[in-house]
Amino acid sequence: MKIIKLKSGKEKSLLRRHPWVFDGAIAKGGGDPGETVRIESEQGQFLAWGAVSPTSKIRVRVWSWDEKQRIDAAFLKALIATSLSTRRLFNIQSNGVRLVHGESDGLPGLVVDQYGDTLVAQFLSCGTERWKQVIADALLELTGLTRLYERSDASVRDLEGLPRVAGWLRGGGSTAVVLQEHSWQLALDVAEGHKTGFYLDQRDNRQAFFEAARHGQWQQVLNCFCYTGGFTVAALAGMRAAGMGGAGGHVTSIDSSGPALEKGRANVALNGFDATQTTWLDADVNASLRAFDREGRRFDAIVLDPPKLAPTAAHAERAARAYKDINRLGFKLLNPGGMLFTYSCSGGIGVELFQKIVASAALEAGVDAVITHRLGGAPDHPVGLPFPEGEYLKGLVVVARPRA
Repeated sequence: MKIIKLKSGKEKSLLRRHPWVFDGAIAKGGGDPGETVRIESEQGQFLAWGAVSPTSKIRVRVWSWDEKQRIDAAFLKALIATSLSTRRLFNIQSNGVRLVHGESDGLPGLVVDQYGDTLVAQFLSCGTERWKQVIADALLELTGLTRLYERSDASVRDLEGLPRVAGWLRGGGSTAVVLQEHSWQLALDVAEGHKTGFYLDQRDNRQAFFEAARHGQWQQVLNCFCYTGGFTVAALAGMRAAGMGGAGGHVTSIDSSGPALEKGRANVALNGFDATQTTWLDADVNASLRAFDREGRRFDAIVLDPPKLAPTAAHAERAARAYKDINRLGFKLLNPGGMLFTYSCSGGIGVELFQKIVASAALEAGVDAVITHRLGGAPDHPVGLPFPEGEYLKGLVVVARPRA
C-alpha cells in the first residue's frame, strides 16, 4: 500500500473529517490515478484512506477514516446502500431524485440522479473513475433498474486529467424523460442540458414559488436565467390554482440559450397552460433588466437564478460584484410588496456573504426589504457537516417594502 505523508500541521482538516487533501499539504508520496493510498501525518499517524488524483489540486479524496477498513467493492456497495436509504427518509414529490451526492454521501466525485426508470451518473474524480464498473453494478443491483447513462462530461474532469465521456454505461434506449414534479411535468433529455439533464436541487424551491404564486395574486412574473422553464411552469401552476389562468397572469422568461427556451415552451404546452400567458426572450439578462427599467416595467415576483459565478473563494470578489449588480436591477423592477427569489449556486459565495450582497443591492436600488425565507438545496442534496463546500446552493425570498 502506497503512503502519502502530510506536512507538519496539515493533518488538522482530516482530523475534522474534511474529505480533501490539497497538493500543497503533501510532504511526500503519491499514487496512480484513483489508486487507494494510506494518508499519514508527519509523525506517521494514520489519518485516512483516500483515492489519488495526480494532476488535481485536490490531490487525495478520502474514502474512509477507519484504519481497518478495506476499500473494495463491498465497501462501495455499502456506501451506496446507505445513500439510498437516506433518501427514503423524505417524502420527495417527484420521480426525479438525487441518489448520491458526492462527498456528503461519502462518495467523493460521484453524482447519481434517478429520472423514472433511468439512472444518470457523473464520475468526476479519479477514484470514482477507477471503480466505475463496480459502482455501476452496485447501483443497478440496489435500485433494481437496468438503464444507466453516464454524463461524465463536466469540465472538472479536465482538472482530474480524465477525458470527458457521455453515453450509455448500462442498457440503452431513448434518453428523453418526463419528470413528474409536484403538480406539474417537465420534459428533459438526460443526454443534453446542464448537470445530469436538470436542476433537481431546486425542486422544493419551485414548489415554494408555486405556493407564493397561488397566494400572491401575481399579475406579472419575471424568470431570469430560466433554462427550460421550471420556475415558469411553477408560477403558471400557482396562477392556475389561484383561479388566474387566462385572467391576466403573465410570465416573462429570459435565457441566452435558444434551445433551452424551446424546451421551456414545450414544458408550458406539456402542462396545458395557455402560451399567451408567457413571453420567452433569447437575450442577455442584465441588458434586459436595464431595458425593462428604462421602459418603466415592474413585476410582482422575480426569480434570479444565475449560473455559477464563483466556483471557489478565489473568485468571490468578482462574483460578488456581478451578484450585486443583478440583484440591484431586480430590486428596481419590483412592485411595492413584490417578491424576489434570488439564488447563488456558487460554492465560493457563503450564506452570510450572499445576504450582505443582496442587502447592499437593495440599498443601492433604494428599496427596503425583508427576508421571509431562506432556501437551499432539496433534502436529497445533503450537506456533510464537516464539508461546508457542499452547501453550494443558497437562496433568499425577499419582500420589497415602500421606503418610510
